[in-house]
Amino acid sequence: MAHPMKPLAKKILTGVLVAEVAGVVGAYSLFNKMNTSQDFRQTMNKKFPFILEVYYKSIEQSGMYGIREQDQEKWLNSKS
Repeated sequence: MAHPMKPLAKKILTGVLVAEVAGVVGAYSLFNKMNTSQDFRQTMNKKFPFILEVYYKSIEQSGMYGIREQDQEKWLNSKS
């Protein structure tokens, strides 16, 4: 006969599941924002360059090339 989960274990499991869902939603929204806004990518480059590098690597792994180069070209031209 199965024992019902103890209330504390149930609360912990619920908390872990909520944290997982929040993490997935946050990662997706960050990726989507970077994928649609070159200006946001520039902001990420200034504040969190390691996150932008993960973005570039992930889209290059999926077969999309040239985004990094387009960004760098635009940012260099805007400094001039």
